[in-house]
Amino acid sequence: MAKTQSFKTESQKLLHLMTHSIYTQKEIFLRELISNASDAIDKRHYLSLTDEKIPQAEYEIWLTPNEKERTLQISDNGIGFTEEELIENLGTIAQSGSKAFMEKVEAKDLSIIGQFGVGFYSSFMVAKEVVVETRSPYATTGYRWSSVGEDSYTIEELDRKDIGTTITLYLRDDEKDDEHDEDFSTYLKEYTLRRLVKKYSDYVRYPINMMASKSDDKKQSVEKETLNQMIPIWKRAKAEIKEEDMHDFYKHHFNDYENPLKVIHTDVEGMLTYTALLFIPKKPAYDFYSEHYEKGLQLYSKGVFIQDKNKDLLPDYFKFVKGLVDSSDISLNISRELLQQDRQVKKIASHLEKKIKNELESMLQNNREEYIEFYENYRITLKYGIYDQFGLNKEKLQDLIMFKTSQSDDYITLKEYLDRKKEDQKAIYYATGKNKASIMALPQMDVMKDKNVEVLIFTDDIDEFMIQMMQNYQEIPFKSVQQGEADFVDDTKKADLKKKEKENKDILKAIKKALDGKVKDVKLSGRLKESAVCLVSGEGLSLEMEKILKQMPNQTEVKADRILEINPDHDLFIALKKIYEKDENKIGDYASILYHQALLIEGLPLDNPHEFASELTKLMIESSK
Repeated sequence: MAKTQSFKTESQKLLHLMTHSIYTQKEIFLRELISNASDAIDKRHYLSLTDEKIPQAEYEIWLTPNEKERTLQISDNGIGFTEEELIENLGTIAQSGSKAFMEKVEAKDLSIIGQFGVGFYSSFMVAKEVVVETRSPYATTGYRWSSVGEDSYTIEELDRKDIGTTITLYLRDDEKDDEHDEDFSTYLKEYTLRRLVKKYSDYVRYPINMMASKSDDKKQSVEKETLNQMIPIWKRAKAEIKEEDMHDFYKHHFNDYENPLKVIHTDVEGMLTYTALLFIPKKPAYDFYSEHYEKGLQLYSKGVFIQDKNKDLLPDYFKFVKGLVDSSDISLNISRELLQQDRQVKKIASHLEKKIKNELESMLQNNREEYIEFYENYRITLKYGIYDQFGLNKEKLQDLIMFKTSQSDDYITLKEYLDRKKEDQKAIYYATGKNKASIMALPQMDVMKDKNVEVLIFTDDIDEFMIQMMQNYQEIPFKSVQQGEADFVDDTKKADLKKKEKENKDILKAIKKALDGKVKDVKLSGRLKESAVCLVSGEGLSLEMEKILKQMPNQTEVKADRILEINPDHDLFIALKKIYEKDENKIGDYASILYHQALLIEGLPLDNPHEFASELTKLMIESSK
């Protein structure tokens, strides 16, 4: 005899919330019902080991779609329900039968997936009526539970011999109008069921079967098809996994046609338990350096897919890593769609960060060629990580960055630079430009070549921003050869420069006056050997930083302090002095040409190209007379 009972008032409210608000994707219902089926089989298997009344079986889960009747059945041969359990677990929403079972048996080796009794009710998102037919080994008969998901449910006895549960979903009618476009019948399509099982439940430990249509040239038939792999590759013993298996998994799972550059497989057990399978792609994704790229790792809970790209598990400077994390310790919200922000997530993220860093350091030390291949593709990300958050992570990343130098086309680390610097060298020198050739041609490099001082080559836009945050490495400061006072000028040279500046103060003052508003100062240079002139910046904003910032929106007014340095020993300066002695008024034209020449050498745009061309033409005409 059928008995109809009402849901409790609070359960009615929660049921409405469940079917309309909690889940953001309706397709989640299948994951929840399959997880519940897996839990039921786990319980039966565990109890069968100690209770002779419970027979073991060939455990499996079945999906049976019926397009004609618009029904979808999910069946299992798990533990089933008694009448009391139906009332307790399906009549009271948020009663977690799985959690209570785990607390009762305290079975540490039992992998119960479900955490919330609410998962079953996700079926009402797609079904207008749900029928549960079940039998427990502890009951003498079976029972049928049914509800339309409103205010009540019905339970009646059922003549059922087999232990287990069959859930039948009577799907809602499709909705197609201006406000809604819901195609519930898609959940009856074989390709949809295959896709959802592959996405969410591919690694449920029991076979998920379906009678699927098969066809060849001669006939069409219906055959049993197992939809899931069951054992994920990351749960297999490492000794049993071939490198080829890992590469195939990566290419298939993350849609890459190349093998990954590096595979990181780690298992952590103890206070925190998780498995991580991480990959460093050989090349960045096509949109890796665009704002549309999304970092993150796939998240599984006991083999069940939860989230595609969890951003909290990876820092931005390791965003190139792809992979997944499978953990039973993470705290999920009621719908198991999103993570709660808790300490477990932060701990896993911290562990993964250290693991990735250690792997990169090991690659750098033991497989230099492989690391350089990695570095060529992802150095910008590491450098940005040093710059980001005001240099918060510079200590973590500074030993992973490398540079080419004035004396070598091979990359070296900052530590290697210090190991071979001169004993009396008090700074780590660098120069910035478009490429090494243009940097080596800079006039400011004259003295560094003359003194045989190694200079780091900066060719990435981020380099100067990064170095401003680092400031020093192992307490040795960074210094640009294009900025501030020149180093490696001995006391004799300094005294000679001071004397020459005193002797030529009038012409220097005249040049500075002619360039008023363009340069902050004009002085004689101790850093120039072959070159006649150069521009350097004062302390603060560098000339290279000015170039970069001017490329950004609303930054057209930024300008570094410019200092024009002239080589006192160059024939050009000697000629300038003679011109000044003959006619002081002409020095303005020559000063402008010198300034524009220095701008061109530095790769900066001319303030007034027409003015420069006119002055140069005028000078050429005068020299021909």
